Amino acid sequence: MDEKSQIQALDRTQPVLPIRPGIPERQTHDYQRHGTTTLFAAPDVLTGKVIGSCQPRHRHGEFLAFLERLEANTPKRMQVHLVLDNYGTHKHPTVKAWFTGHPRYHLHYTPTGASWINMVERWFVEITPKRIRRGTFRSVSELTRAIQDYIRQNNTTPRPFIWTATASAILKKVRRCKQALETRH
Repeated sequence: MDEKSQIQALDRTQPVLPIRPGIPERQTHDYQRHGTTTLFAAPDVLTGKVIGSCQPRHRHGEFLAFLERLEANTPKRMQVHLVLDNYGTHKHPTVKAWFTGHPRYHLHYTPTGASWINMVERWFVEITPKRIRRGTFRSVSELTRAIQDYIRQNNTTPRPFIWTATASAILKKVRRCKQALETRH
């Protein structure tokens, strides 16, 4: 699970011009800002279903509210493994106390700079161009509704993300990049 913060509700100053034969969809470069929201999301890696929630900010209080949502939406006897980054909110004393009181949650922190390991980041890559970036939103509530609609659509026919690269192929690329950095080419 993770949060995608500072999602802006942007309204273009002119209407988006639709796609026509030989001409792509066009939109103006300038826009009006109408505020931001933070999307908290947790995908079930086995099914592809996503539990998501928009909050005005991304402090520990909002994170705790999302944890309560997770708690309410997962079977009580199920062990829950959360993959988290090292953001301070995830390690706040109040959050640590919540996890102590909920022993079925097991935390796995990604190494710094390795957010790609967390499947929710891959899901954020899906929602951003498909629903957030191309949208025109006149208010934060309109943006939030669009995000919630996307999550509902995702959950009607969920698909889990399947890694296609093998561990050896990934390590080979890492070694090649490391070697390139060391030789400074």
